[in-house]
Amino acid sequence: MISRYRLKARGLLNSISRRREFDGVLIQIDGGFGCIHPWPELGDPPLAKCLADLAGARRWPIVRRAIRCVELDRVARVFDHSLFEDMEVPESHATLAKGNVADVALAVEGGFSTVKLKTGRDPAAEAKFLDEMASEFPLLRWRLDFNESLTPETAAEFLLGLAEKTRAAIEFVEDPCPYSDSAWTGLHRATRVKLAVDREAAPLSAAAQVMVIKPAIDEPFLLGEAAIRNQQRVVLTSYMDHPVGQTFAAWEAARLELQFPGLVGQCGLQTHHLFEPDAFSEMLGPWSPVFQIPAGKGLGFDDLLDALPWTRLY
Repeated sequence: MISRYRLKARGLLNSISRRREFDGVLIQIDGGFGCIHPWPELGDPPLAKCLADLAGARRWPIVRRAIRCVELDRVARVFDHSLFEDMEVPESHATLAKGNVADVALAVEGGFSTVKLKTGRDPAAEAKFLDEMASEFPLLRWRLDFNESLTPETAAEFLLGLAEKTRAAIEFVEDPCPYSDSAWTGLHRATRVKLAVDREAAPLSAAAQVMVIKPAIDEPFLLGEAAIRNQQRVVLTSYMDHPVGQTFAAWEAARLELQFPGLVGQCGLQTHHLFEPDAFSEMLGPWSPVFQIPAGKGLGFDDLLDALPWTRLY
């Protein structure tokens, strides 16, 4: 069974999408719950194709991972306990969709030590903003996400054009340009800035220093093993999706750290603030580095899930 939803973003969410409204579905199979929230801009099939796949072969990773979420959630609900029992969710960075001084100040006030900034729309303006923020908030660390919007040459130009103290405050740059071993090795050597692979996160991405894992589409255990082989640090993030999907990512982050102690760094699990609030997001609490686990069995949200209108897929 499915229940459709629409998330309304407070602003543009990255450099490759102009959408403000995002459609997805919660799924329910034999009393377990999951979330399918596709990003066609990032290579996912559109929602209609996801639903056809859910009803059929279930080939797409985003569909298979949603079903895996359902299975785990269902078992916990059968045994009447939370999936988060005896689990500790890693803290998160603050995700900002654009450079805004007021938002950075709110993040610092909320206790965040690291900001992940979605970049790539206007690199010149973003470089100026980062230089200003490095002076105003000298203790703040930065993670930049370009969604492959640059070339290796323009990425190097951007990073080397920053003030030295600004560049030193950058923890890593995620997907500055399409991944290749030679391009990323050269970019890291030229700038000495760590690079994080996301869209091509795979066991062969050894030229990256950080691996970003999205449990909505990735199998964390397999990529965690690959990261260990490649001597990479791991960061798990939400898919900027429904709070149910966001909570599944938080649980996978806690589980991976339990399986491989010390592998998982500060994560990106707090993204509900990017959207207009609703009853589900309210259960995740205020914007802070600490993930607030929703009450209930499995992944939580019991009463809210029960109250949704559910329809058969076909």
